[in-house]
Amino acid sequence: MKIAVASDHAGHELKMGILRYLSERGILYEDFGCGPEEKVDYVDFGEKAVQSVCFGKNDRSILVCGTGLGMTIVANKFKGIRATLCLDEYSAEMSRSHNDSNCLTLGGRVLPLDETLNTVRIWLDTEYEGGRHQDRLQKIFDLEERNFKP
Repeated sequence: MKIAVASDHAGHELKMGILRYLSERGILYEDFGCGPEEKVDYVDFGEKAVQSVCFGKNDRSILVCGTGLGMTIVANKFKGIRATLCLDEYSAEMSRSHNDSNCLTLGGRVLPLDETLNTVRIWLDTEYEGGRHQDRLQKIFDLEERNFKP
């Protein structure tokens, strides 16, 4: 598994903690920015990371802004992306097992690093159940096809 990771300035510190965690676990990642002293728009960095998933360069993405809300909105503009803001263990587990989330969004100003890393661990380790959930995902795919405009 290879993870695309990006943040804005409000999420930079949390992103760095997540990158250390991924390294410790031996999980490959690509850091799309931003740097520690940059004041940036989350849209620009979230877009780059999510596009890498859309084009198959990375398997999933983790995006961090101040609340996680902006990155969630950005990521869900891309066909095939199922971005989920997860601020607790249960949401992380359900986002993967029921929704096959391929983009985790987090808030750098919301939770401490230890709680966030536990959420990341669960999101990374939980498998998609398929089965009855696949019918719902198919409906989402169908919506994307009907509403997608290049």
